[in-house]
Amino acid sequence: MTPRQRVVVIGGGLAGLRLAARLGPAAAVTVLGEEARAPYNRVLLAEVLAGRYAPGVAALPDPGPVLRRGVRAVRVDRAERRVHCDDGTVTGYDALVLATGSNPVLPPLRGLFTSGGRELPDGVHAFRTMDDCLALSAALGPGVRAVVIGGGLLGVSAARALAARGAQVVLAQQAERLMERQLDADASALLHAHLTALGVEIHTHCRVRGLTTTADRGPRLVTGVELADGYRLDADLVVLACGVRPRTGLARAAGLEVRKGIVVDGRLRTGDPAVHAIGDCAEHAGRVYGLAGPALEQADALAATLTGSPTQYTGTRALTRLTLGGTGRPLDLAAFGEPTPLPGDDVVRLADATRSTYRKVVVRGDRLVGGVLLGELSTVGALARTWEGDEPLHETDDLFHLLTDDGGH
Repeated sequence: MTPRQRVVVIGGGLAGLRLAARLGPAAAVTVLGEEARAPYNRVLLAEVLAGRYAPGVAALPDPGPVLRRGVRAVRVDRAERRVHCDDGTVTGYDALVLATGSNPVLPPLRGLFTSGGRELPDGVHAFRTMDDCLALSAALGPGVRAVVIGGGLLGVSAARALAARGAQVVLAQQAERLMERQLDADASALLHAHLTALGVEIHTHCRVRGLTTTADRGPRLVTGVELADGYRLDADLVVLACGVRPRTGLARAAGLEVRKGIVVDGRLRTGDPAVHAIGDCAEHAGRVYGLAGPALEQADALAATLTGSPTQYTGTRALTRLTLGGTGRPLDLAAFGEPTPLPGDDVVRLADATRSTYRKVVVRGDRLVGGVLLGELSTVGALARTWEGDEPLHETDDLFHLLTDDGGH
């Protein structure tokens, strides 16, 4: 009997566990998961923080004994094809998959760390793990003043969730508008208005200079946020939502090529054909996605390759979706492709102020290249299929059909 291929996956998140499930009994799989808690879907953390879901709802399917929880890989020996872990164990592999994910970006703020220390002050949290989420939930109470630093997708989600829990929320965004990478100016303005209606105070063009805390001796407790213009925001909680950075330390130390992420080819291989990378840590064709959809597609493609059906991963056309709840009507948002047109592009907008809906698509030649929808997403399925399939638009009527409710059915 031919022994099964030994596949070691470093990372027990969405990508790593999807790969393990797809490989199934076809390989001898070991997943090394750094977090001791049961695996969960990070996409749902904002809903857990908002109180809409219990933590258990975010749980991923139990992978069983293939997952070793609370074990951190500390070194990859490519010559011997072994992974050394912090508990002293060594695991051999035939194929190694780096699914190490990403770390939250901690901005260089005065007062964030003490000299030589790396401990955040009490009350300061990243928003990346279930532990972060539960710590924020435990700190909430009537009248709690929370400052969210960062107005991208993560910061907007955190601000909405904290407001839903009754906190007094201020969102500080250095850029000129919210979610500037995904939204155009009009859509961002609608999002701004919606968050304001939820009670979130928003400051754009706002650079944070530092944090104020209690005395350095003993527990350091955050008391405020200092802005570059000298203004100070009182704070009981501070959420650092300044983006994420791929975790590439293991790959770099092992001598693999790292740029923005761990560089992989169309088979999701690094420069070492026995080592692969998927998910947030992987850079394919110069792009690091940092989204769930591409991570799952990469896991599926790699599983097919490792089980004898070589599959070429050509990239993912990723769609961003977000639902902002509150005491009133929730706001649904979807964005894809290039929402900001280039010279010569055609743009079609449909807006309904009474229903707080906004739809915009950008067409280049006969191709749909991007769009933004807020408030009404009945057409997003048809638009996304046309965009993802890179299908030509033969007539103007095609585009208007896609933008109307009929196009989504």
